[in-house]
Amino acid sequence: MHASDESSSDGRRLTPVLGTWQLWGLAVGLVISGEYFGWSYGWAQAGTLGFLVTTLVVAVMYTSFIFSFTELTTAIPDAGGPFAYARRAFGPLGGAIAGWATLIEFVFAPPAIALAIGAYVGVQFPGLEPTWTAVGAYAVFMTLNILGVTIAANFELFVTLLAVGELLVFMGVVAPGFSWANFTAGGWAGSDSFSPQAIGGILAATPFAIWFFLAIEGVAMAAEEAREPHRTIPRAYIGGMLTLVALALGVMFFAGGVGDWSELANINDPLPQAMKKVVGDSSGWLHMLVWLGLFGLVASFHGIIMGYSRQIFAMARAGYLPRRLATLHPTRGTPWVAILAGGLVGIAAIFSDSVIAFGGQPLTANIVTMAVLGAMVMYISAMASLFALRRREPDLPRSFPAIGYPWVPGIALVLAVVCLGTVIWSNPGVSLAFGGLMTTAVAGNMLFGVER
Repeated sequence: MHASDESSSDGRRLTPVLGTWQLWGLAVGLVISGEYFGWSYGWAQAGTLGFLVTTLVVAVMYTSFIFSFTELTTAIPDAGGPFAYARRAFGPLGGAIAGWATLIEFVFAPPAIALAIGAYVGVQFPGLEPTWTAVGAYAVFMTLNILGVTIAANFELFVTLLAVGELLVFMGVVAPGFSWANFTAGGWAGSDSFSPQAIGGILAATPFAIWFFLAIEGVAMAAEEAREPHRTIPRAYIGGMLTLVALALGVMFFAGGVGDWSELANINDPLPQAMKKVVGDSSGWLHMLVWLGLFGLVASFHGIIMGYSRQIFAMARAGYLPRRLATLHPTRGTPWVAILAGGLVGIAAIFSDSVIAFGGQPLTANIVTMAVLGAMVMYISAMASLFALRRREPDLPRSFPAIGYPWVPGIALVLAVVCLGTVIWSNPGVSLAFGGLMTTAVAGNMLFGVER
C-alpha cells in the first residue's frame, strides 16, 4: 500500500485564482449560518451565563486552532486540507482518518442547512414543500459551483457581506431594548453558578457553541486555488476568526438581553423573535431580517459545497475514493463530479430525515452533532500532524509558523480532545453511529488498499 506525498503528481491541479477578500468571504460565509440558528439551543442546556462560558472556551479553542492550522495550510497548500497534512505526517492510515472525518463534517452539514433554507422559504411561501425547496437549493448551488471557482467565490463574498451587514443591523435595532438584568436572569439554567448541575449544562452545550464557528477550517480546502497562499490565507483566516468571534458574542448578548431569553432557547429563529420584542410584529425591520436572513443560510450552504467537493476531489486524486471523482470540468476546471457526488449524498439525507433516527430522534435533530464529531476528530488530527511534521520535517518551508508554538497548538489540541469527549458523553447514540461510519470507511481503505 503506497500513497505518494505528492497527491497532484498526475497533473490534476486546481487553478490559483482567489485573493484575500474572496478567502475571507469563504471563511466567514462557511460559518455564518451558525449565527442565525442552532446556537440558542445551548441556552436550554446551560442558560445564558453558562452558555457564555461554553462559548468563550470554544472560541479560545478555535482561535488557537486557526493560529496553528494556518502553518499547515500555507506550508502544504493542497485541496485536501487536513487530509493532506495527516497523510504526509502519518501515512495512509492518518490520511484516511483525517480525510473521512473532514468528509463527514462537510457532507453532513449541508443537508441541515438546506432543510433550514426550505423551512425559511416555507414561512414566506406556505405552499412550497420545504423538502423540495431544499433539493432545489442543492441544484442551484451545485450548478453555481460547477460554473467556476471565481464566480462561486465572488458570489460567496457578496452574500457573506449581506449576512454580516444584517447581523450588525439586528444588533443596532435591538440595542435600545437591551438589559443586562434580562440577560443574567436565571443565567445558569436555574442553578447556582458552577454547581454540578451548571457544569453539566455547560458541557452539554458544547455542540451548540461549536456551531458558532464550525467549518471555518474549510478555507484550507481552497488553498490550492489561492493566489500567494502564504499571504492571503493567514489574512483571511485571522480576519475571519476575529469577525466571527465578534458576531457570535454580539448576537448572543443582544438576543438574550431584550426579554425572557428562555422563550428563544428551543426555536430555530431566535433573531426574528428577539427583534419582535423590541419593534413589534409589523415592523419593516423585522420583515427585512426575515427576508435577508436567508443570505446567512445561503452563504454557509454554498461555501460548504465548495469545501466538500474539494475534499472529495483530493481524496479521489490520492486513491482513497474512486478516481472518477477527481475529474475536472474540461472548460471550467472545477471538480464537477465531486460536487455532484456530495450533493447526491446530501439529498439522500434530506429524504431519509423522516425514517432514520439516532436514539429516537429524527436525523435532522442529530445531523449537526454528526458534523461536530467529524470536526473534532479532524482538529485533533490536524494538531497532531503539526507536531509530527515539526519533528519529521524541520526544514519544511513555513511562511506562517504557528503563533506561540508549542503552547498555542497544545491548547488547541487539548481543548479539541475535551470537546470531543464532551460531545460523545452527551450524544452516545450519534457518537456510536459516527464511530461505525468512520471505522467502516477507514477499514475499507486499509483492507482494500489505497491506489497509487
